[in-house]
Amino acid sequence: MINFEFYNPTKVIFGKGVEAEAGKEIKALGGHKVLVHFGGTFLQENGTLDRVHQGLKDAGLEYVDLGGVVPNPRLGLVKEGIKLCKEEGVDFLLPIGGGSAIDSAKGIGYGLVNDFPLEDLLLGKVTTDKIAPIGCISTIAATGSETSNSMVITIEDGMLKRSYNHDCARPKFAIMNPELTYTLPVYQTASGASDIMMHTMERYFTNTPDVDLIDRMAEGLLVSVREAAKVAVKDPENYEARATLMWAGSLSHNGLTGTGRVSDFASHKIEHELGGMFDVAHGAGLCAVWGSWARYVYKTNPARFAQFAVRVFDVAENFYDAETTALKGIEAWEDWCRKIGMPTNLRELGITPTDAQIEELAEKCVATGGGHVGFFQTLYKDDVIKIYEMSR
Repeated sequence: MINFEFYNPTKVIFGKGVEAEAGKEIKALGGHKVLVHFGGTFLQENGTLDRVHQGLKDAGLEYVDLGGVVPNPRLGLVKEGIKLCKEEGVDFLLPIGGGSAIDSAKGIGYGLVNDFPLEDLLLGKVTTDKIAPIGCISTIAATGSETSNSMVITIEDGMLKRSYNHDCARPKFAIMNPELTYTLPVYQTASGASDIMMHTMERYFTNTPDVDLIDRMAEGLLVSVREAAKVAVKDPENYEARATLMWAGSLSHNGLTGTGRVSDFASHKIEHELGGMFDVAHGAGLCAVWGSWARYVYKTNPARFAQFAVRVFDVAENFYDAETTALKGIEAWEDWCRKIGMPTNLRELGITPTDAQIEELAEKCVATGGGHVGFFQTLYKDDVIKIYEMSR
């Protein structure tokens, strides 16, 4: 286990009906005027937006709405939000939704209190530790952005999906009512569950020795999500399954399962470029590429993959052949994906990138890491091209 710092100050308010408490929390934090930020129409249709508005009014707070968030949130809307907040005197941000709404609000928060183009932040030209205060109401179990330090935004010029991570972006509070996830489409539920699994797996696949404590915690989370996802896609109003997925989404990406080790996140980098070019659902894109990544790198540390196979997917351990056990674990992951309706390759994802597009994807992927990505095995442009080709 290596040295680490773990910081997670977000107050979690979890359970039935808790979205009504947002106004009280914001007032206690000194907010006066709130940007309510969301996408789609479901919040209006199911009455959630009205309940949140009423809670803000009851707390004596003013608010202004900004809808329009889409999956793989766009920098253009972030800039529109910054302009609106400055005009309206907004001093607190309240996204309602999943990672897209929360990340979009984080982008607005950075833009409100810093004096540089957000493109420069996303492209790594500048850094900051300043952001406007954010609380959130989560309606999707997926990205874990409600307690994470991460923001991912798509720059329309070039359709570049880029991220910025800093602890200042962790929301002041996260309100999570599993009942708000009941009406999610099955595909979105499954995609979210896959993202939760992947956030843990990106940290699990490490070459750092002596990390059994966090391994066991990660394995418990993975097994719980494995089973809850199968229930939720068949019984959308199963509260316990939904609650497991929602809490696991936060635990998988708040940094806990990455403590004491070097994490990888190559699969995320590879998928981000697919999201930028083809606008695919993030979790589904991860499912489409992970098996190919795994088969490309597993020989770096077959024992780690064998451990994953045995402890997470109940593969019978072969003490004499770790590589065979490892490959069975990869197959078991892909079988789980199919059971919940997720793709295991790009064709099943619905895209067929050309050779030229694959080269562009790979070039953009490694450009964010100085010519390479990943820590489990360092991957260069040619390696990433081969993984994309394997996943076609």
